[in-house]
Amino acid sequence: MEQNLNYYKIFYETAKNGSISKAAESLYISQPAVSKSVTKLEQSLGHTLFIRSKKGVRLTEEGQTLFEYLKKAFDSIDTAEKTLKRIGAFGMGQIRIGVSTSLCKYILLSYLQDFIKDNPHVKISIDCHPTFETIQLLKADKIDIGLICDTPVGKPYHFTPLRSIHDTFVTTQTYLDNLTLREQDSIPESKENMTELKDILTHPNSPEEEELNAIPNMTGLLLFSERNASPSSSVSLSTKEILEKSNLMLLDQGNISRQFIDHYFDTCQLHPGQVLEINNMDLLIDFAAIGMGVACVVREFVSSYIESGQVIEIPLDHAIPERTVGFLYNERSLSTTSKKFLNFCGCCNT
Repeated sequence: MEQNLNYYKIFYETAKNGSISKAAESLYISQPAVSKSVTKLEQSLGHTLFIRSKKGVRLTEEGQTLFEYLKKAFDSIDTAEKTLKRIGAFGMGQIRIGVSTSLCKYILLSYLQDFIKDNPHVKISIDCHPTFETIQLLKADKIDIGLICDTPVGKPYHFTPLRSIHDTFVTTQTYLDNLTLREQDSIPESKENMTELKDILTHPNSPEEEELNAIPNMTGLLLFSERNASPSSSVSLSTKEILEKSNLMLLDQGNISRQFIDHYFDTCQLHPGQVLEINNMDLLIDFAAIGMGVACVVREFVSSYIESGQVIEIPLDHAIPERTVGFLYNERSLSTTSKKFLNFCGCCNT
């Protein structure tokens, strides 16, 4: 077949020019070489392809059939070559990227914005799915690159780090104050306070009784202890109490980020009592900002809310380990355009 390809090219040029000498001239080979190649092709196919005369050559019926098919083939090759040259000249190409909605919005978007400015003719398609689904799309060859949090995948896939992210818990000051007030009201008076009050009431001649007698009559007024007078009292809840007693808002269990936080809870022996599952990081941030509860979010994604005072961070007794976000891909199947994008992001040396 490989040898026949040369014969086909010589046959095609001879038929197109209607002359062996003109075909030899266009192919930069001798006339005897053209004649010999045509003869060998005829012998190989078992058909006479040309009727030869002093005026030149003309196609037989079989030769015409072969010529029509070869014309389509060589035209396609010519179109392919021109397209590749055009792609090279204009920087055209296509990249298919898989990424979660949050990573797309807060990380990928800025890289894409700068890349598109330099490569306006590249076609980019985005599939937004959680990490596990992104990995499956990559294995099925439905995307070229996946932007994920570092997850073991194995060969032949390669993970290149892009940046670190940090999980944190946020809420509003109002929600935290109300939570503190609610939990303080549920605590009974201490034994010491009860004993002290009993002593005052049972010793009529004590200085304490005289002090009580000096208080003016305030019948009809409600007296609040300092402990309950204001949510922002000196008594505060521990981190463990906040996380276990609050309305804790987390990503759903099918998310890799949720599994990471669940492992953190197990390690720190934290047992949240009330969990609201949400499948979108942006909703977690928005719900926390309206005082709906305590949300577990990525600090880098909520930094503007923290800086503006819309939410506050819950101080943690044990820091949550940082996570790494990066690109996952099969190095052996990367297109030139995909490599160009990874190099642009500083994530590929191929």
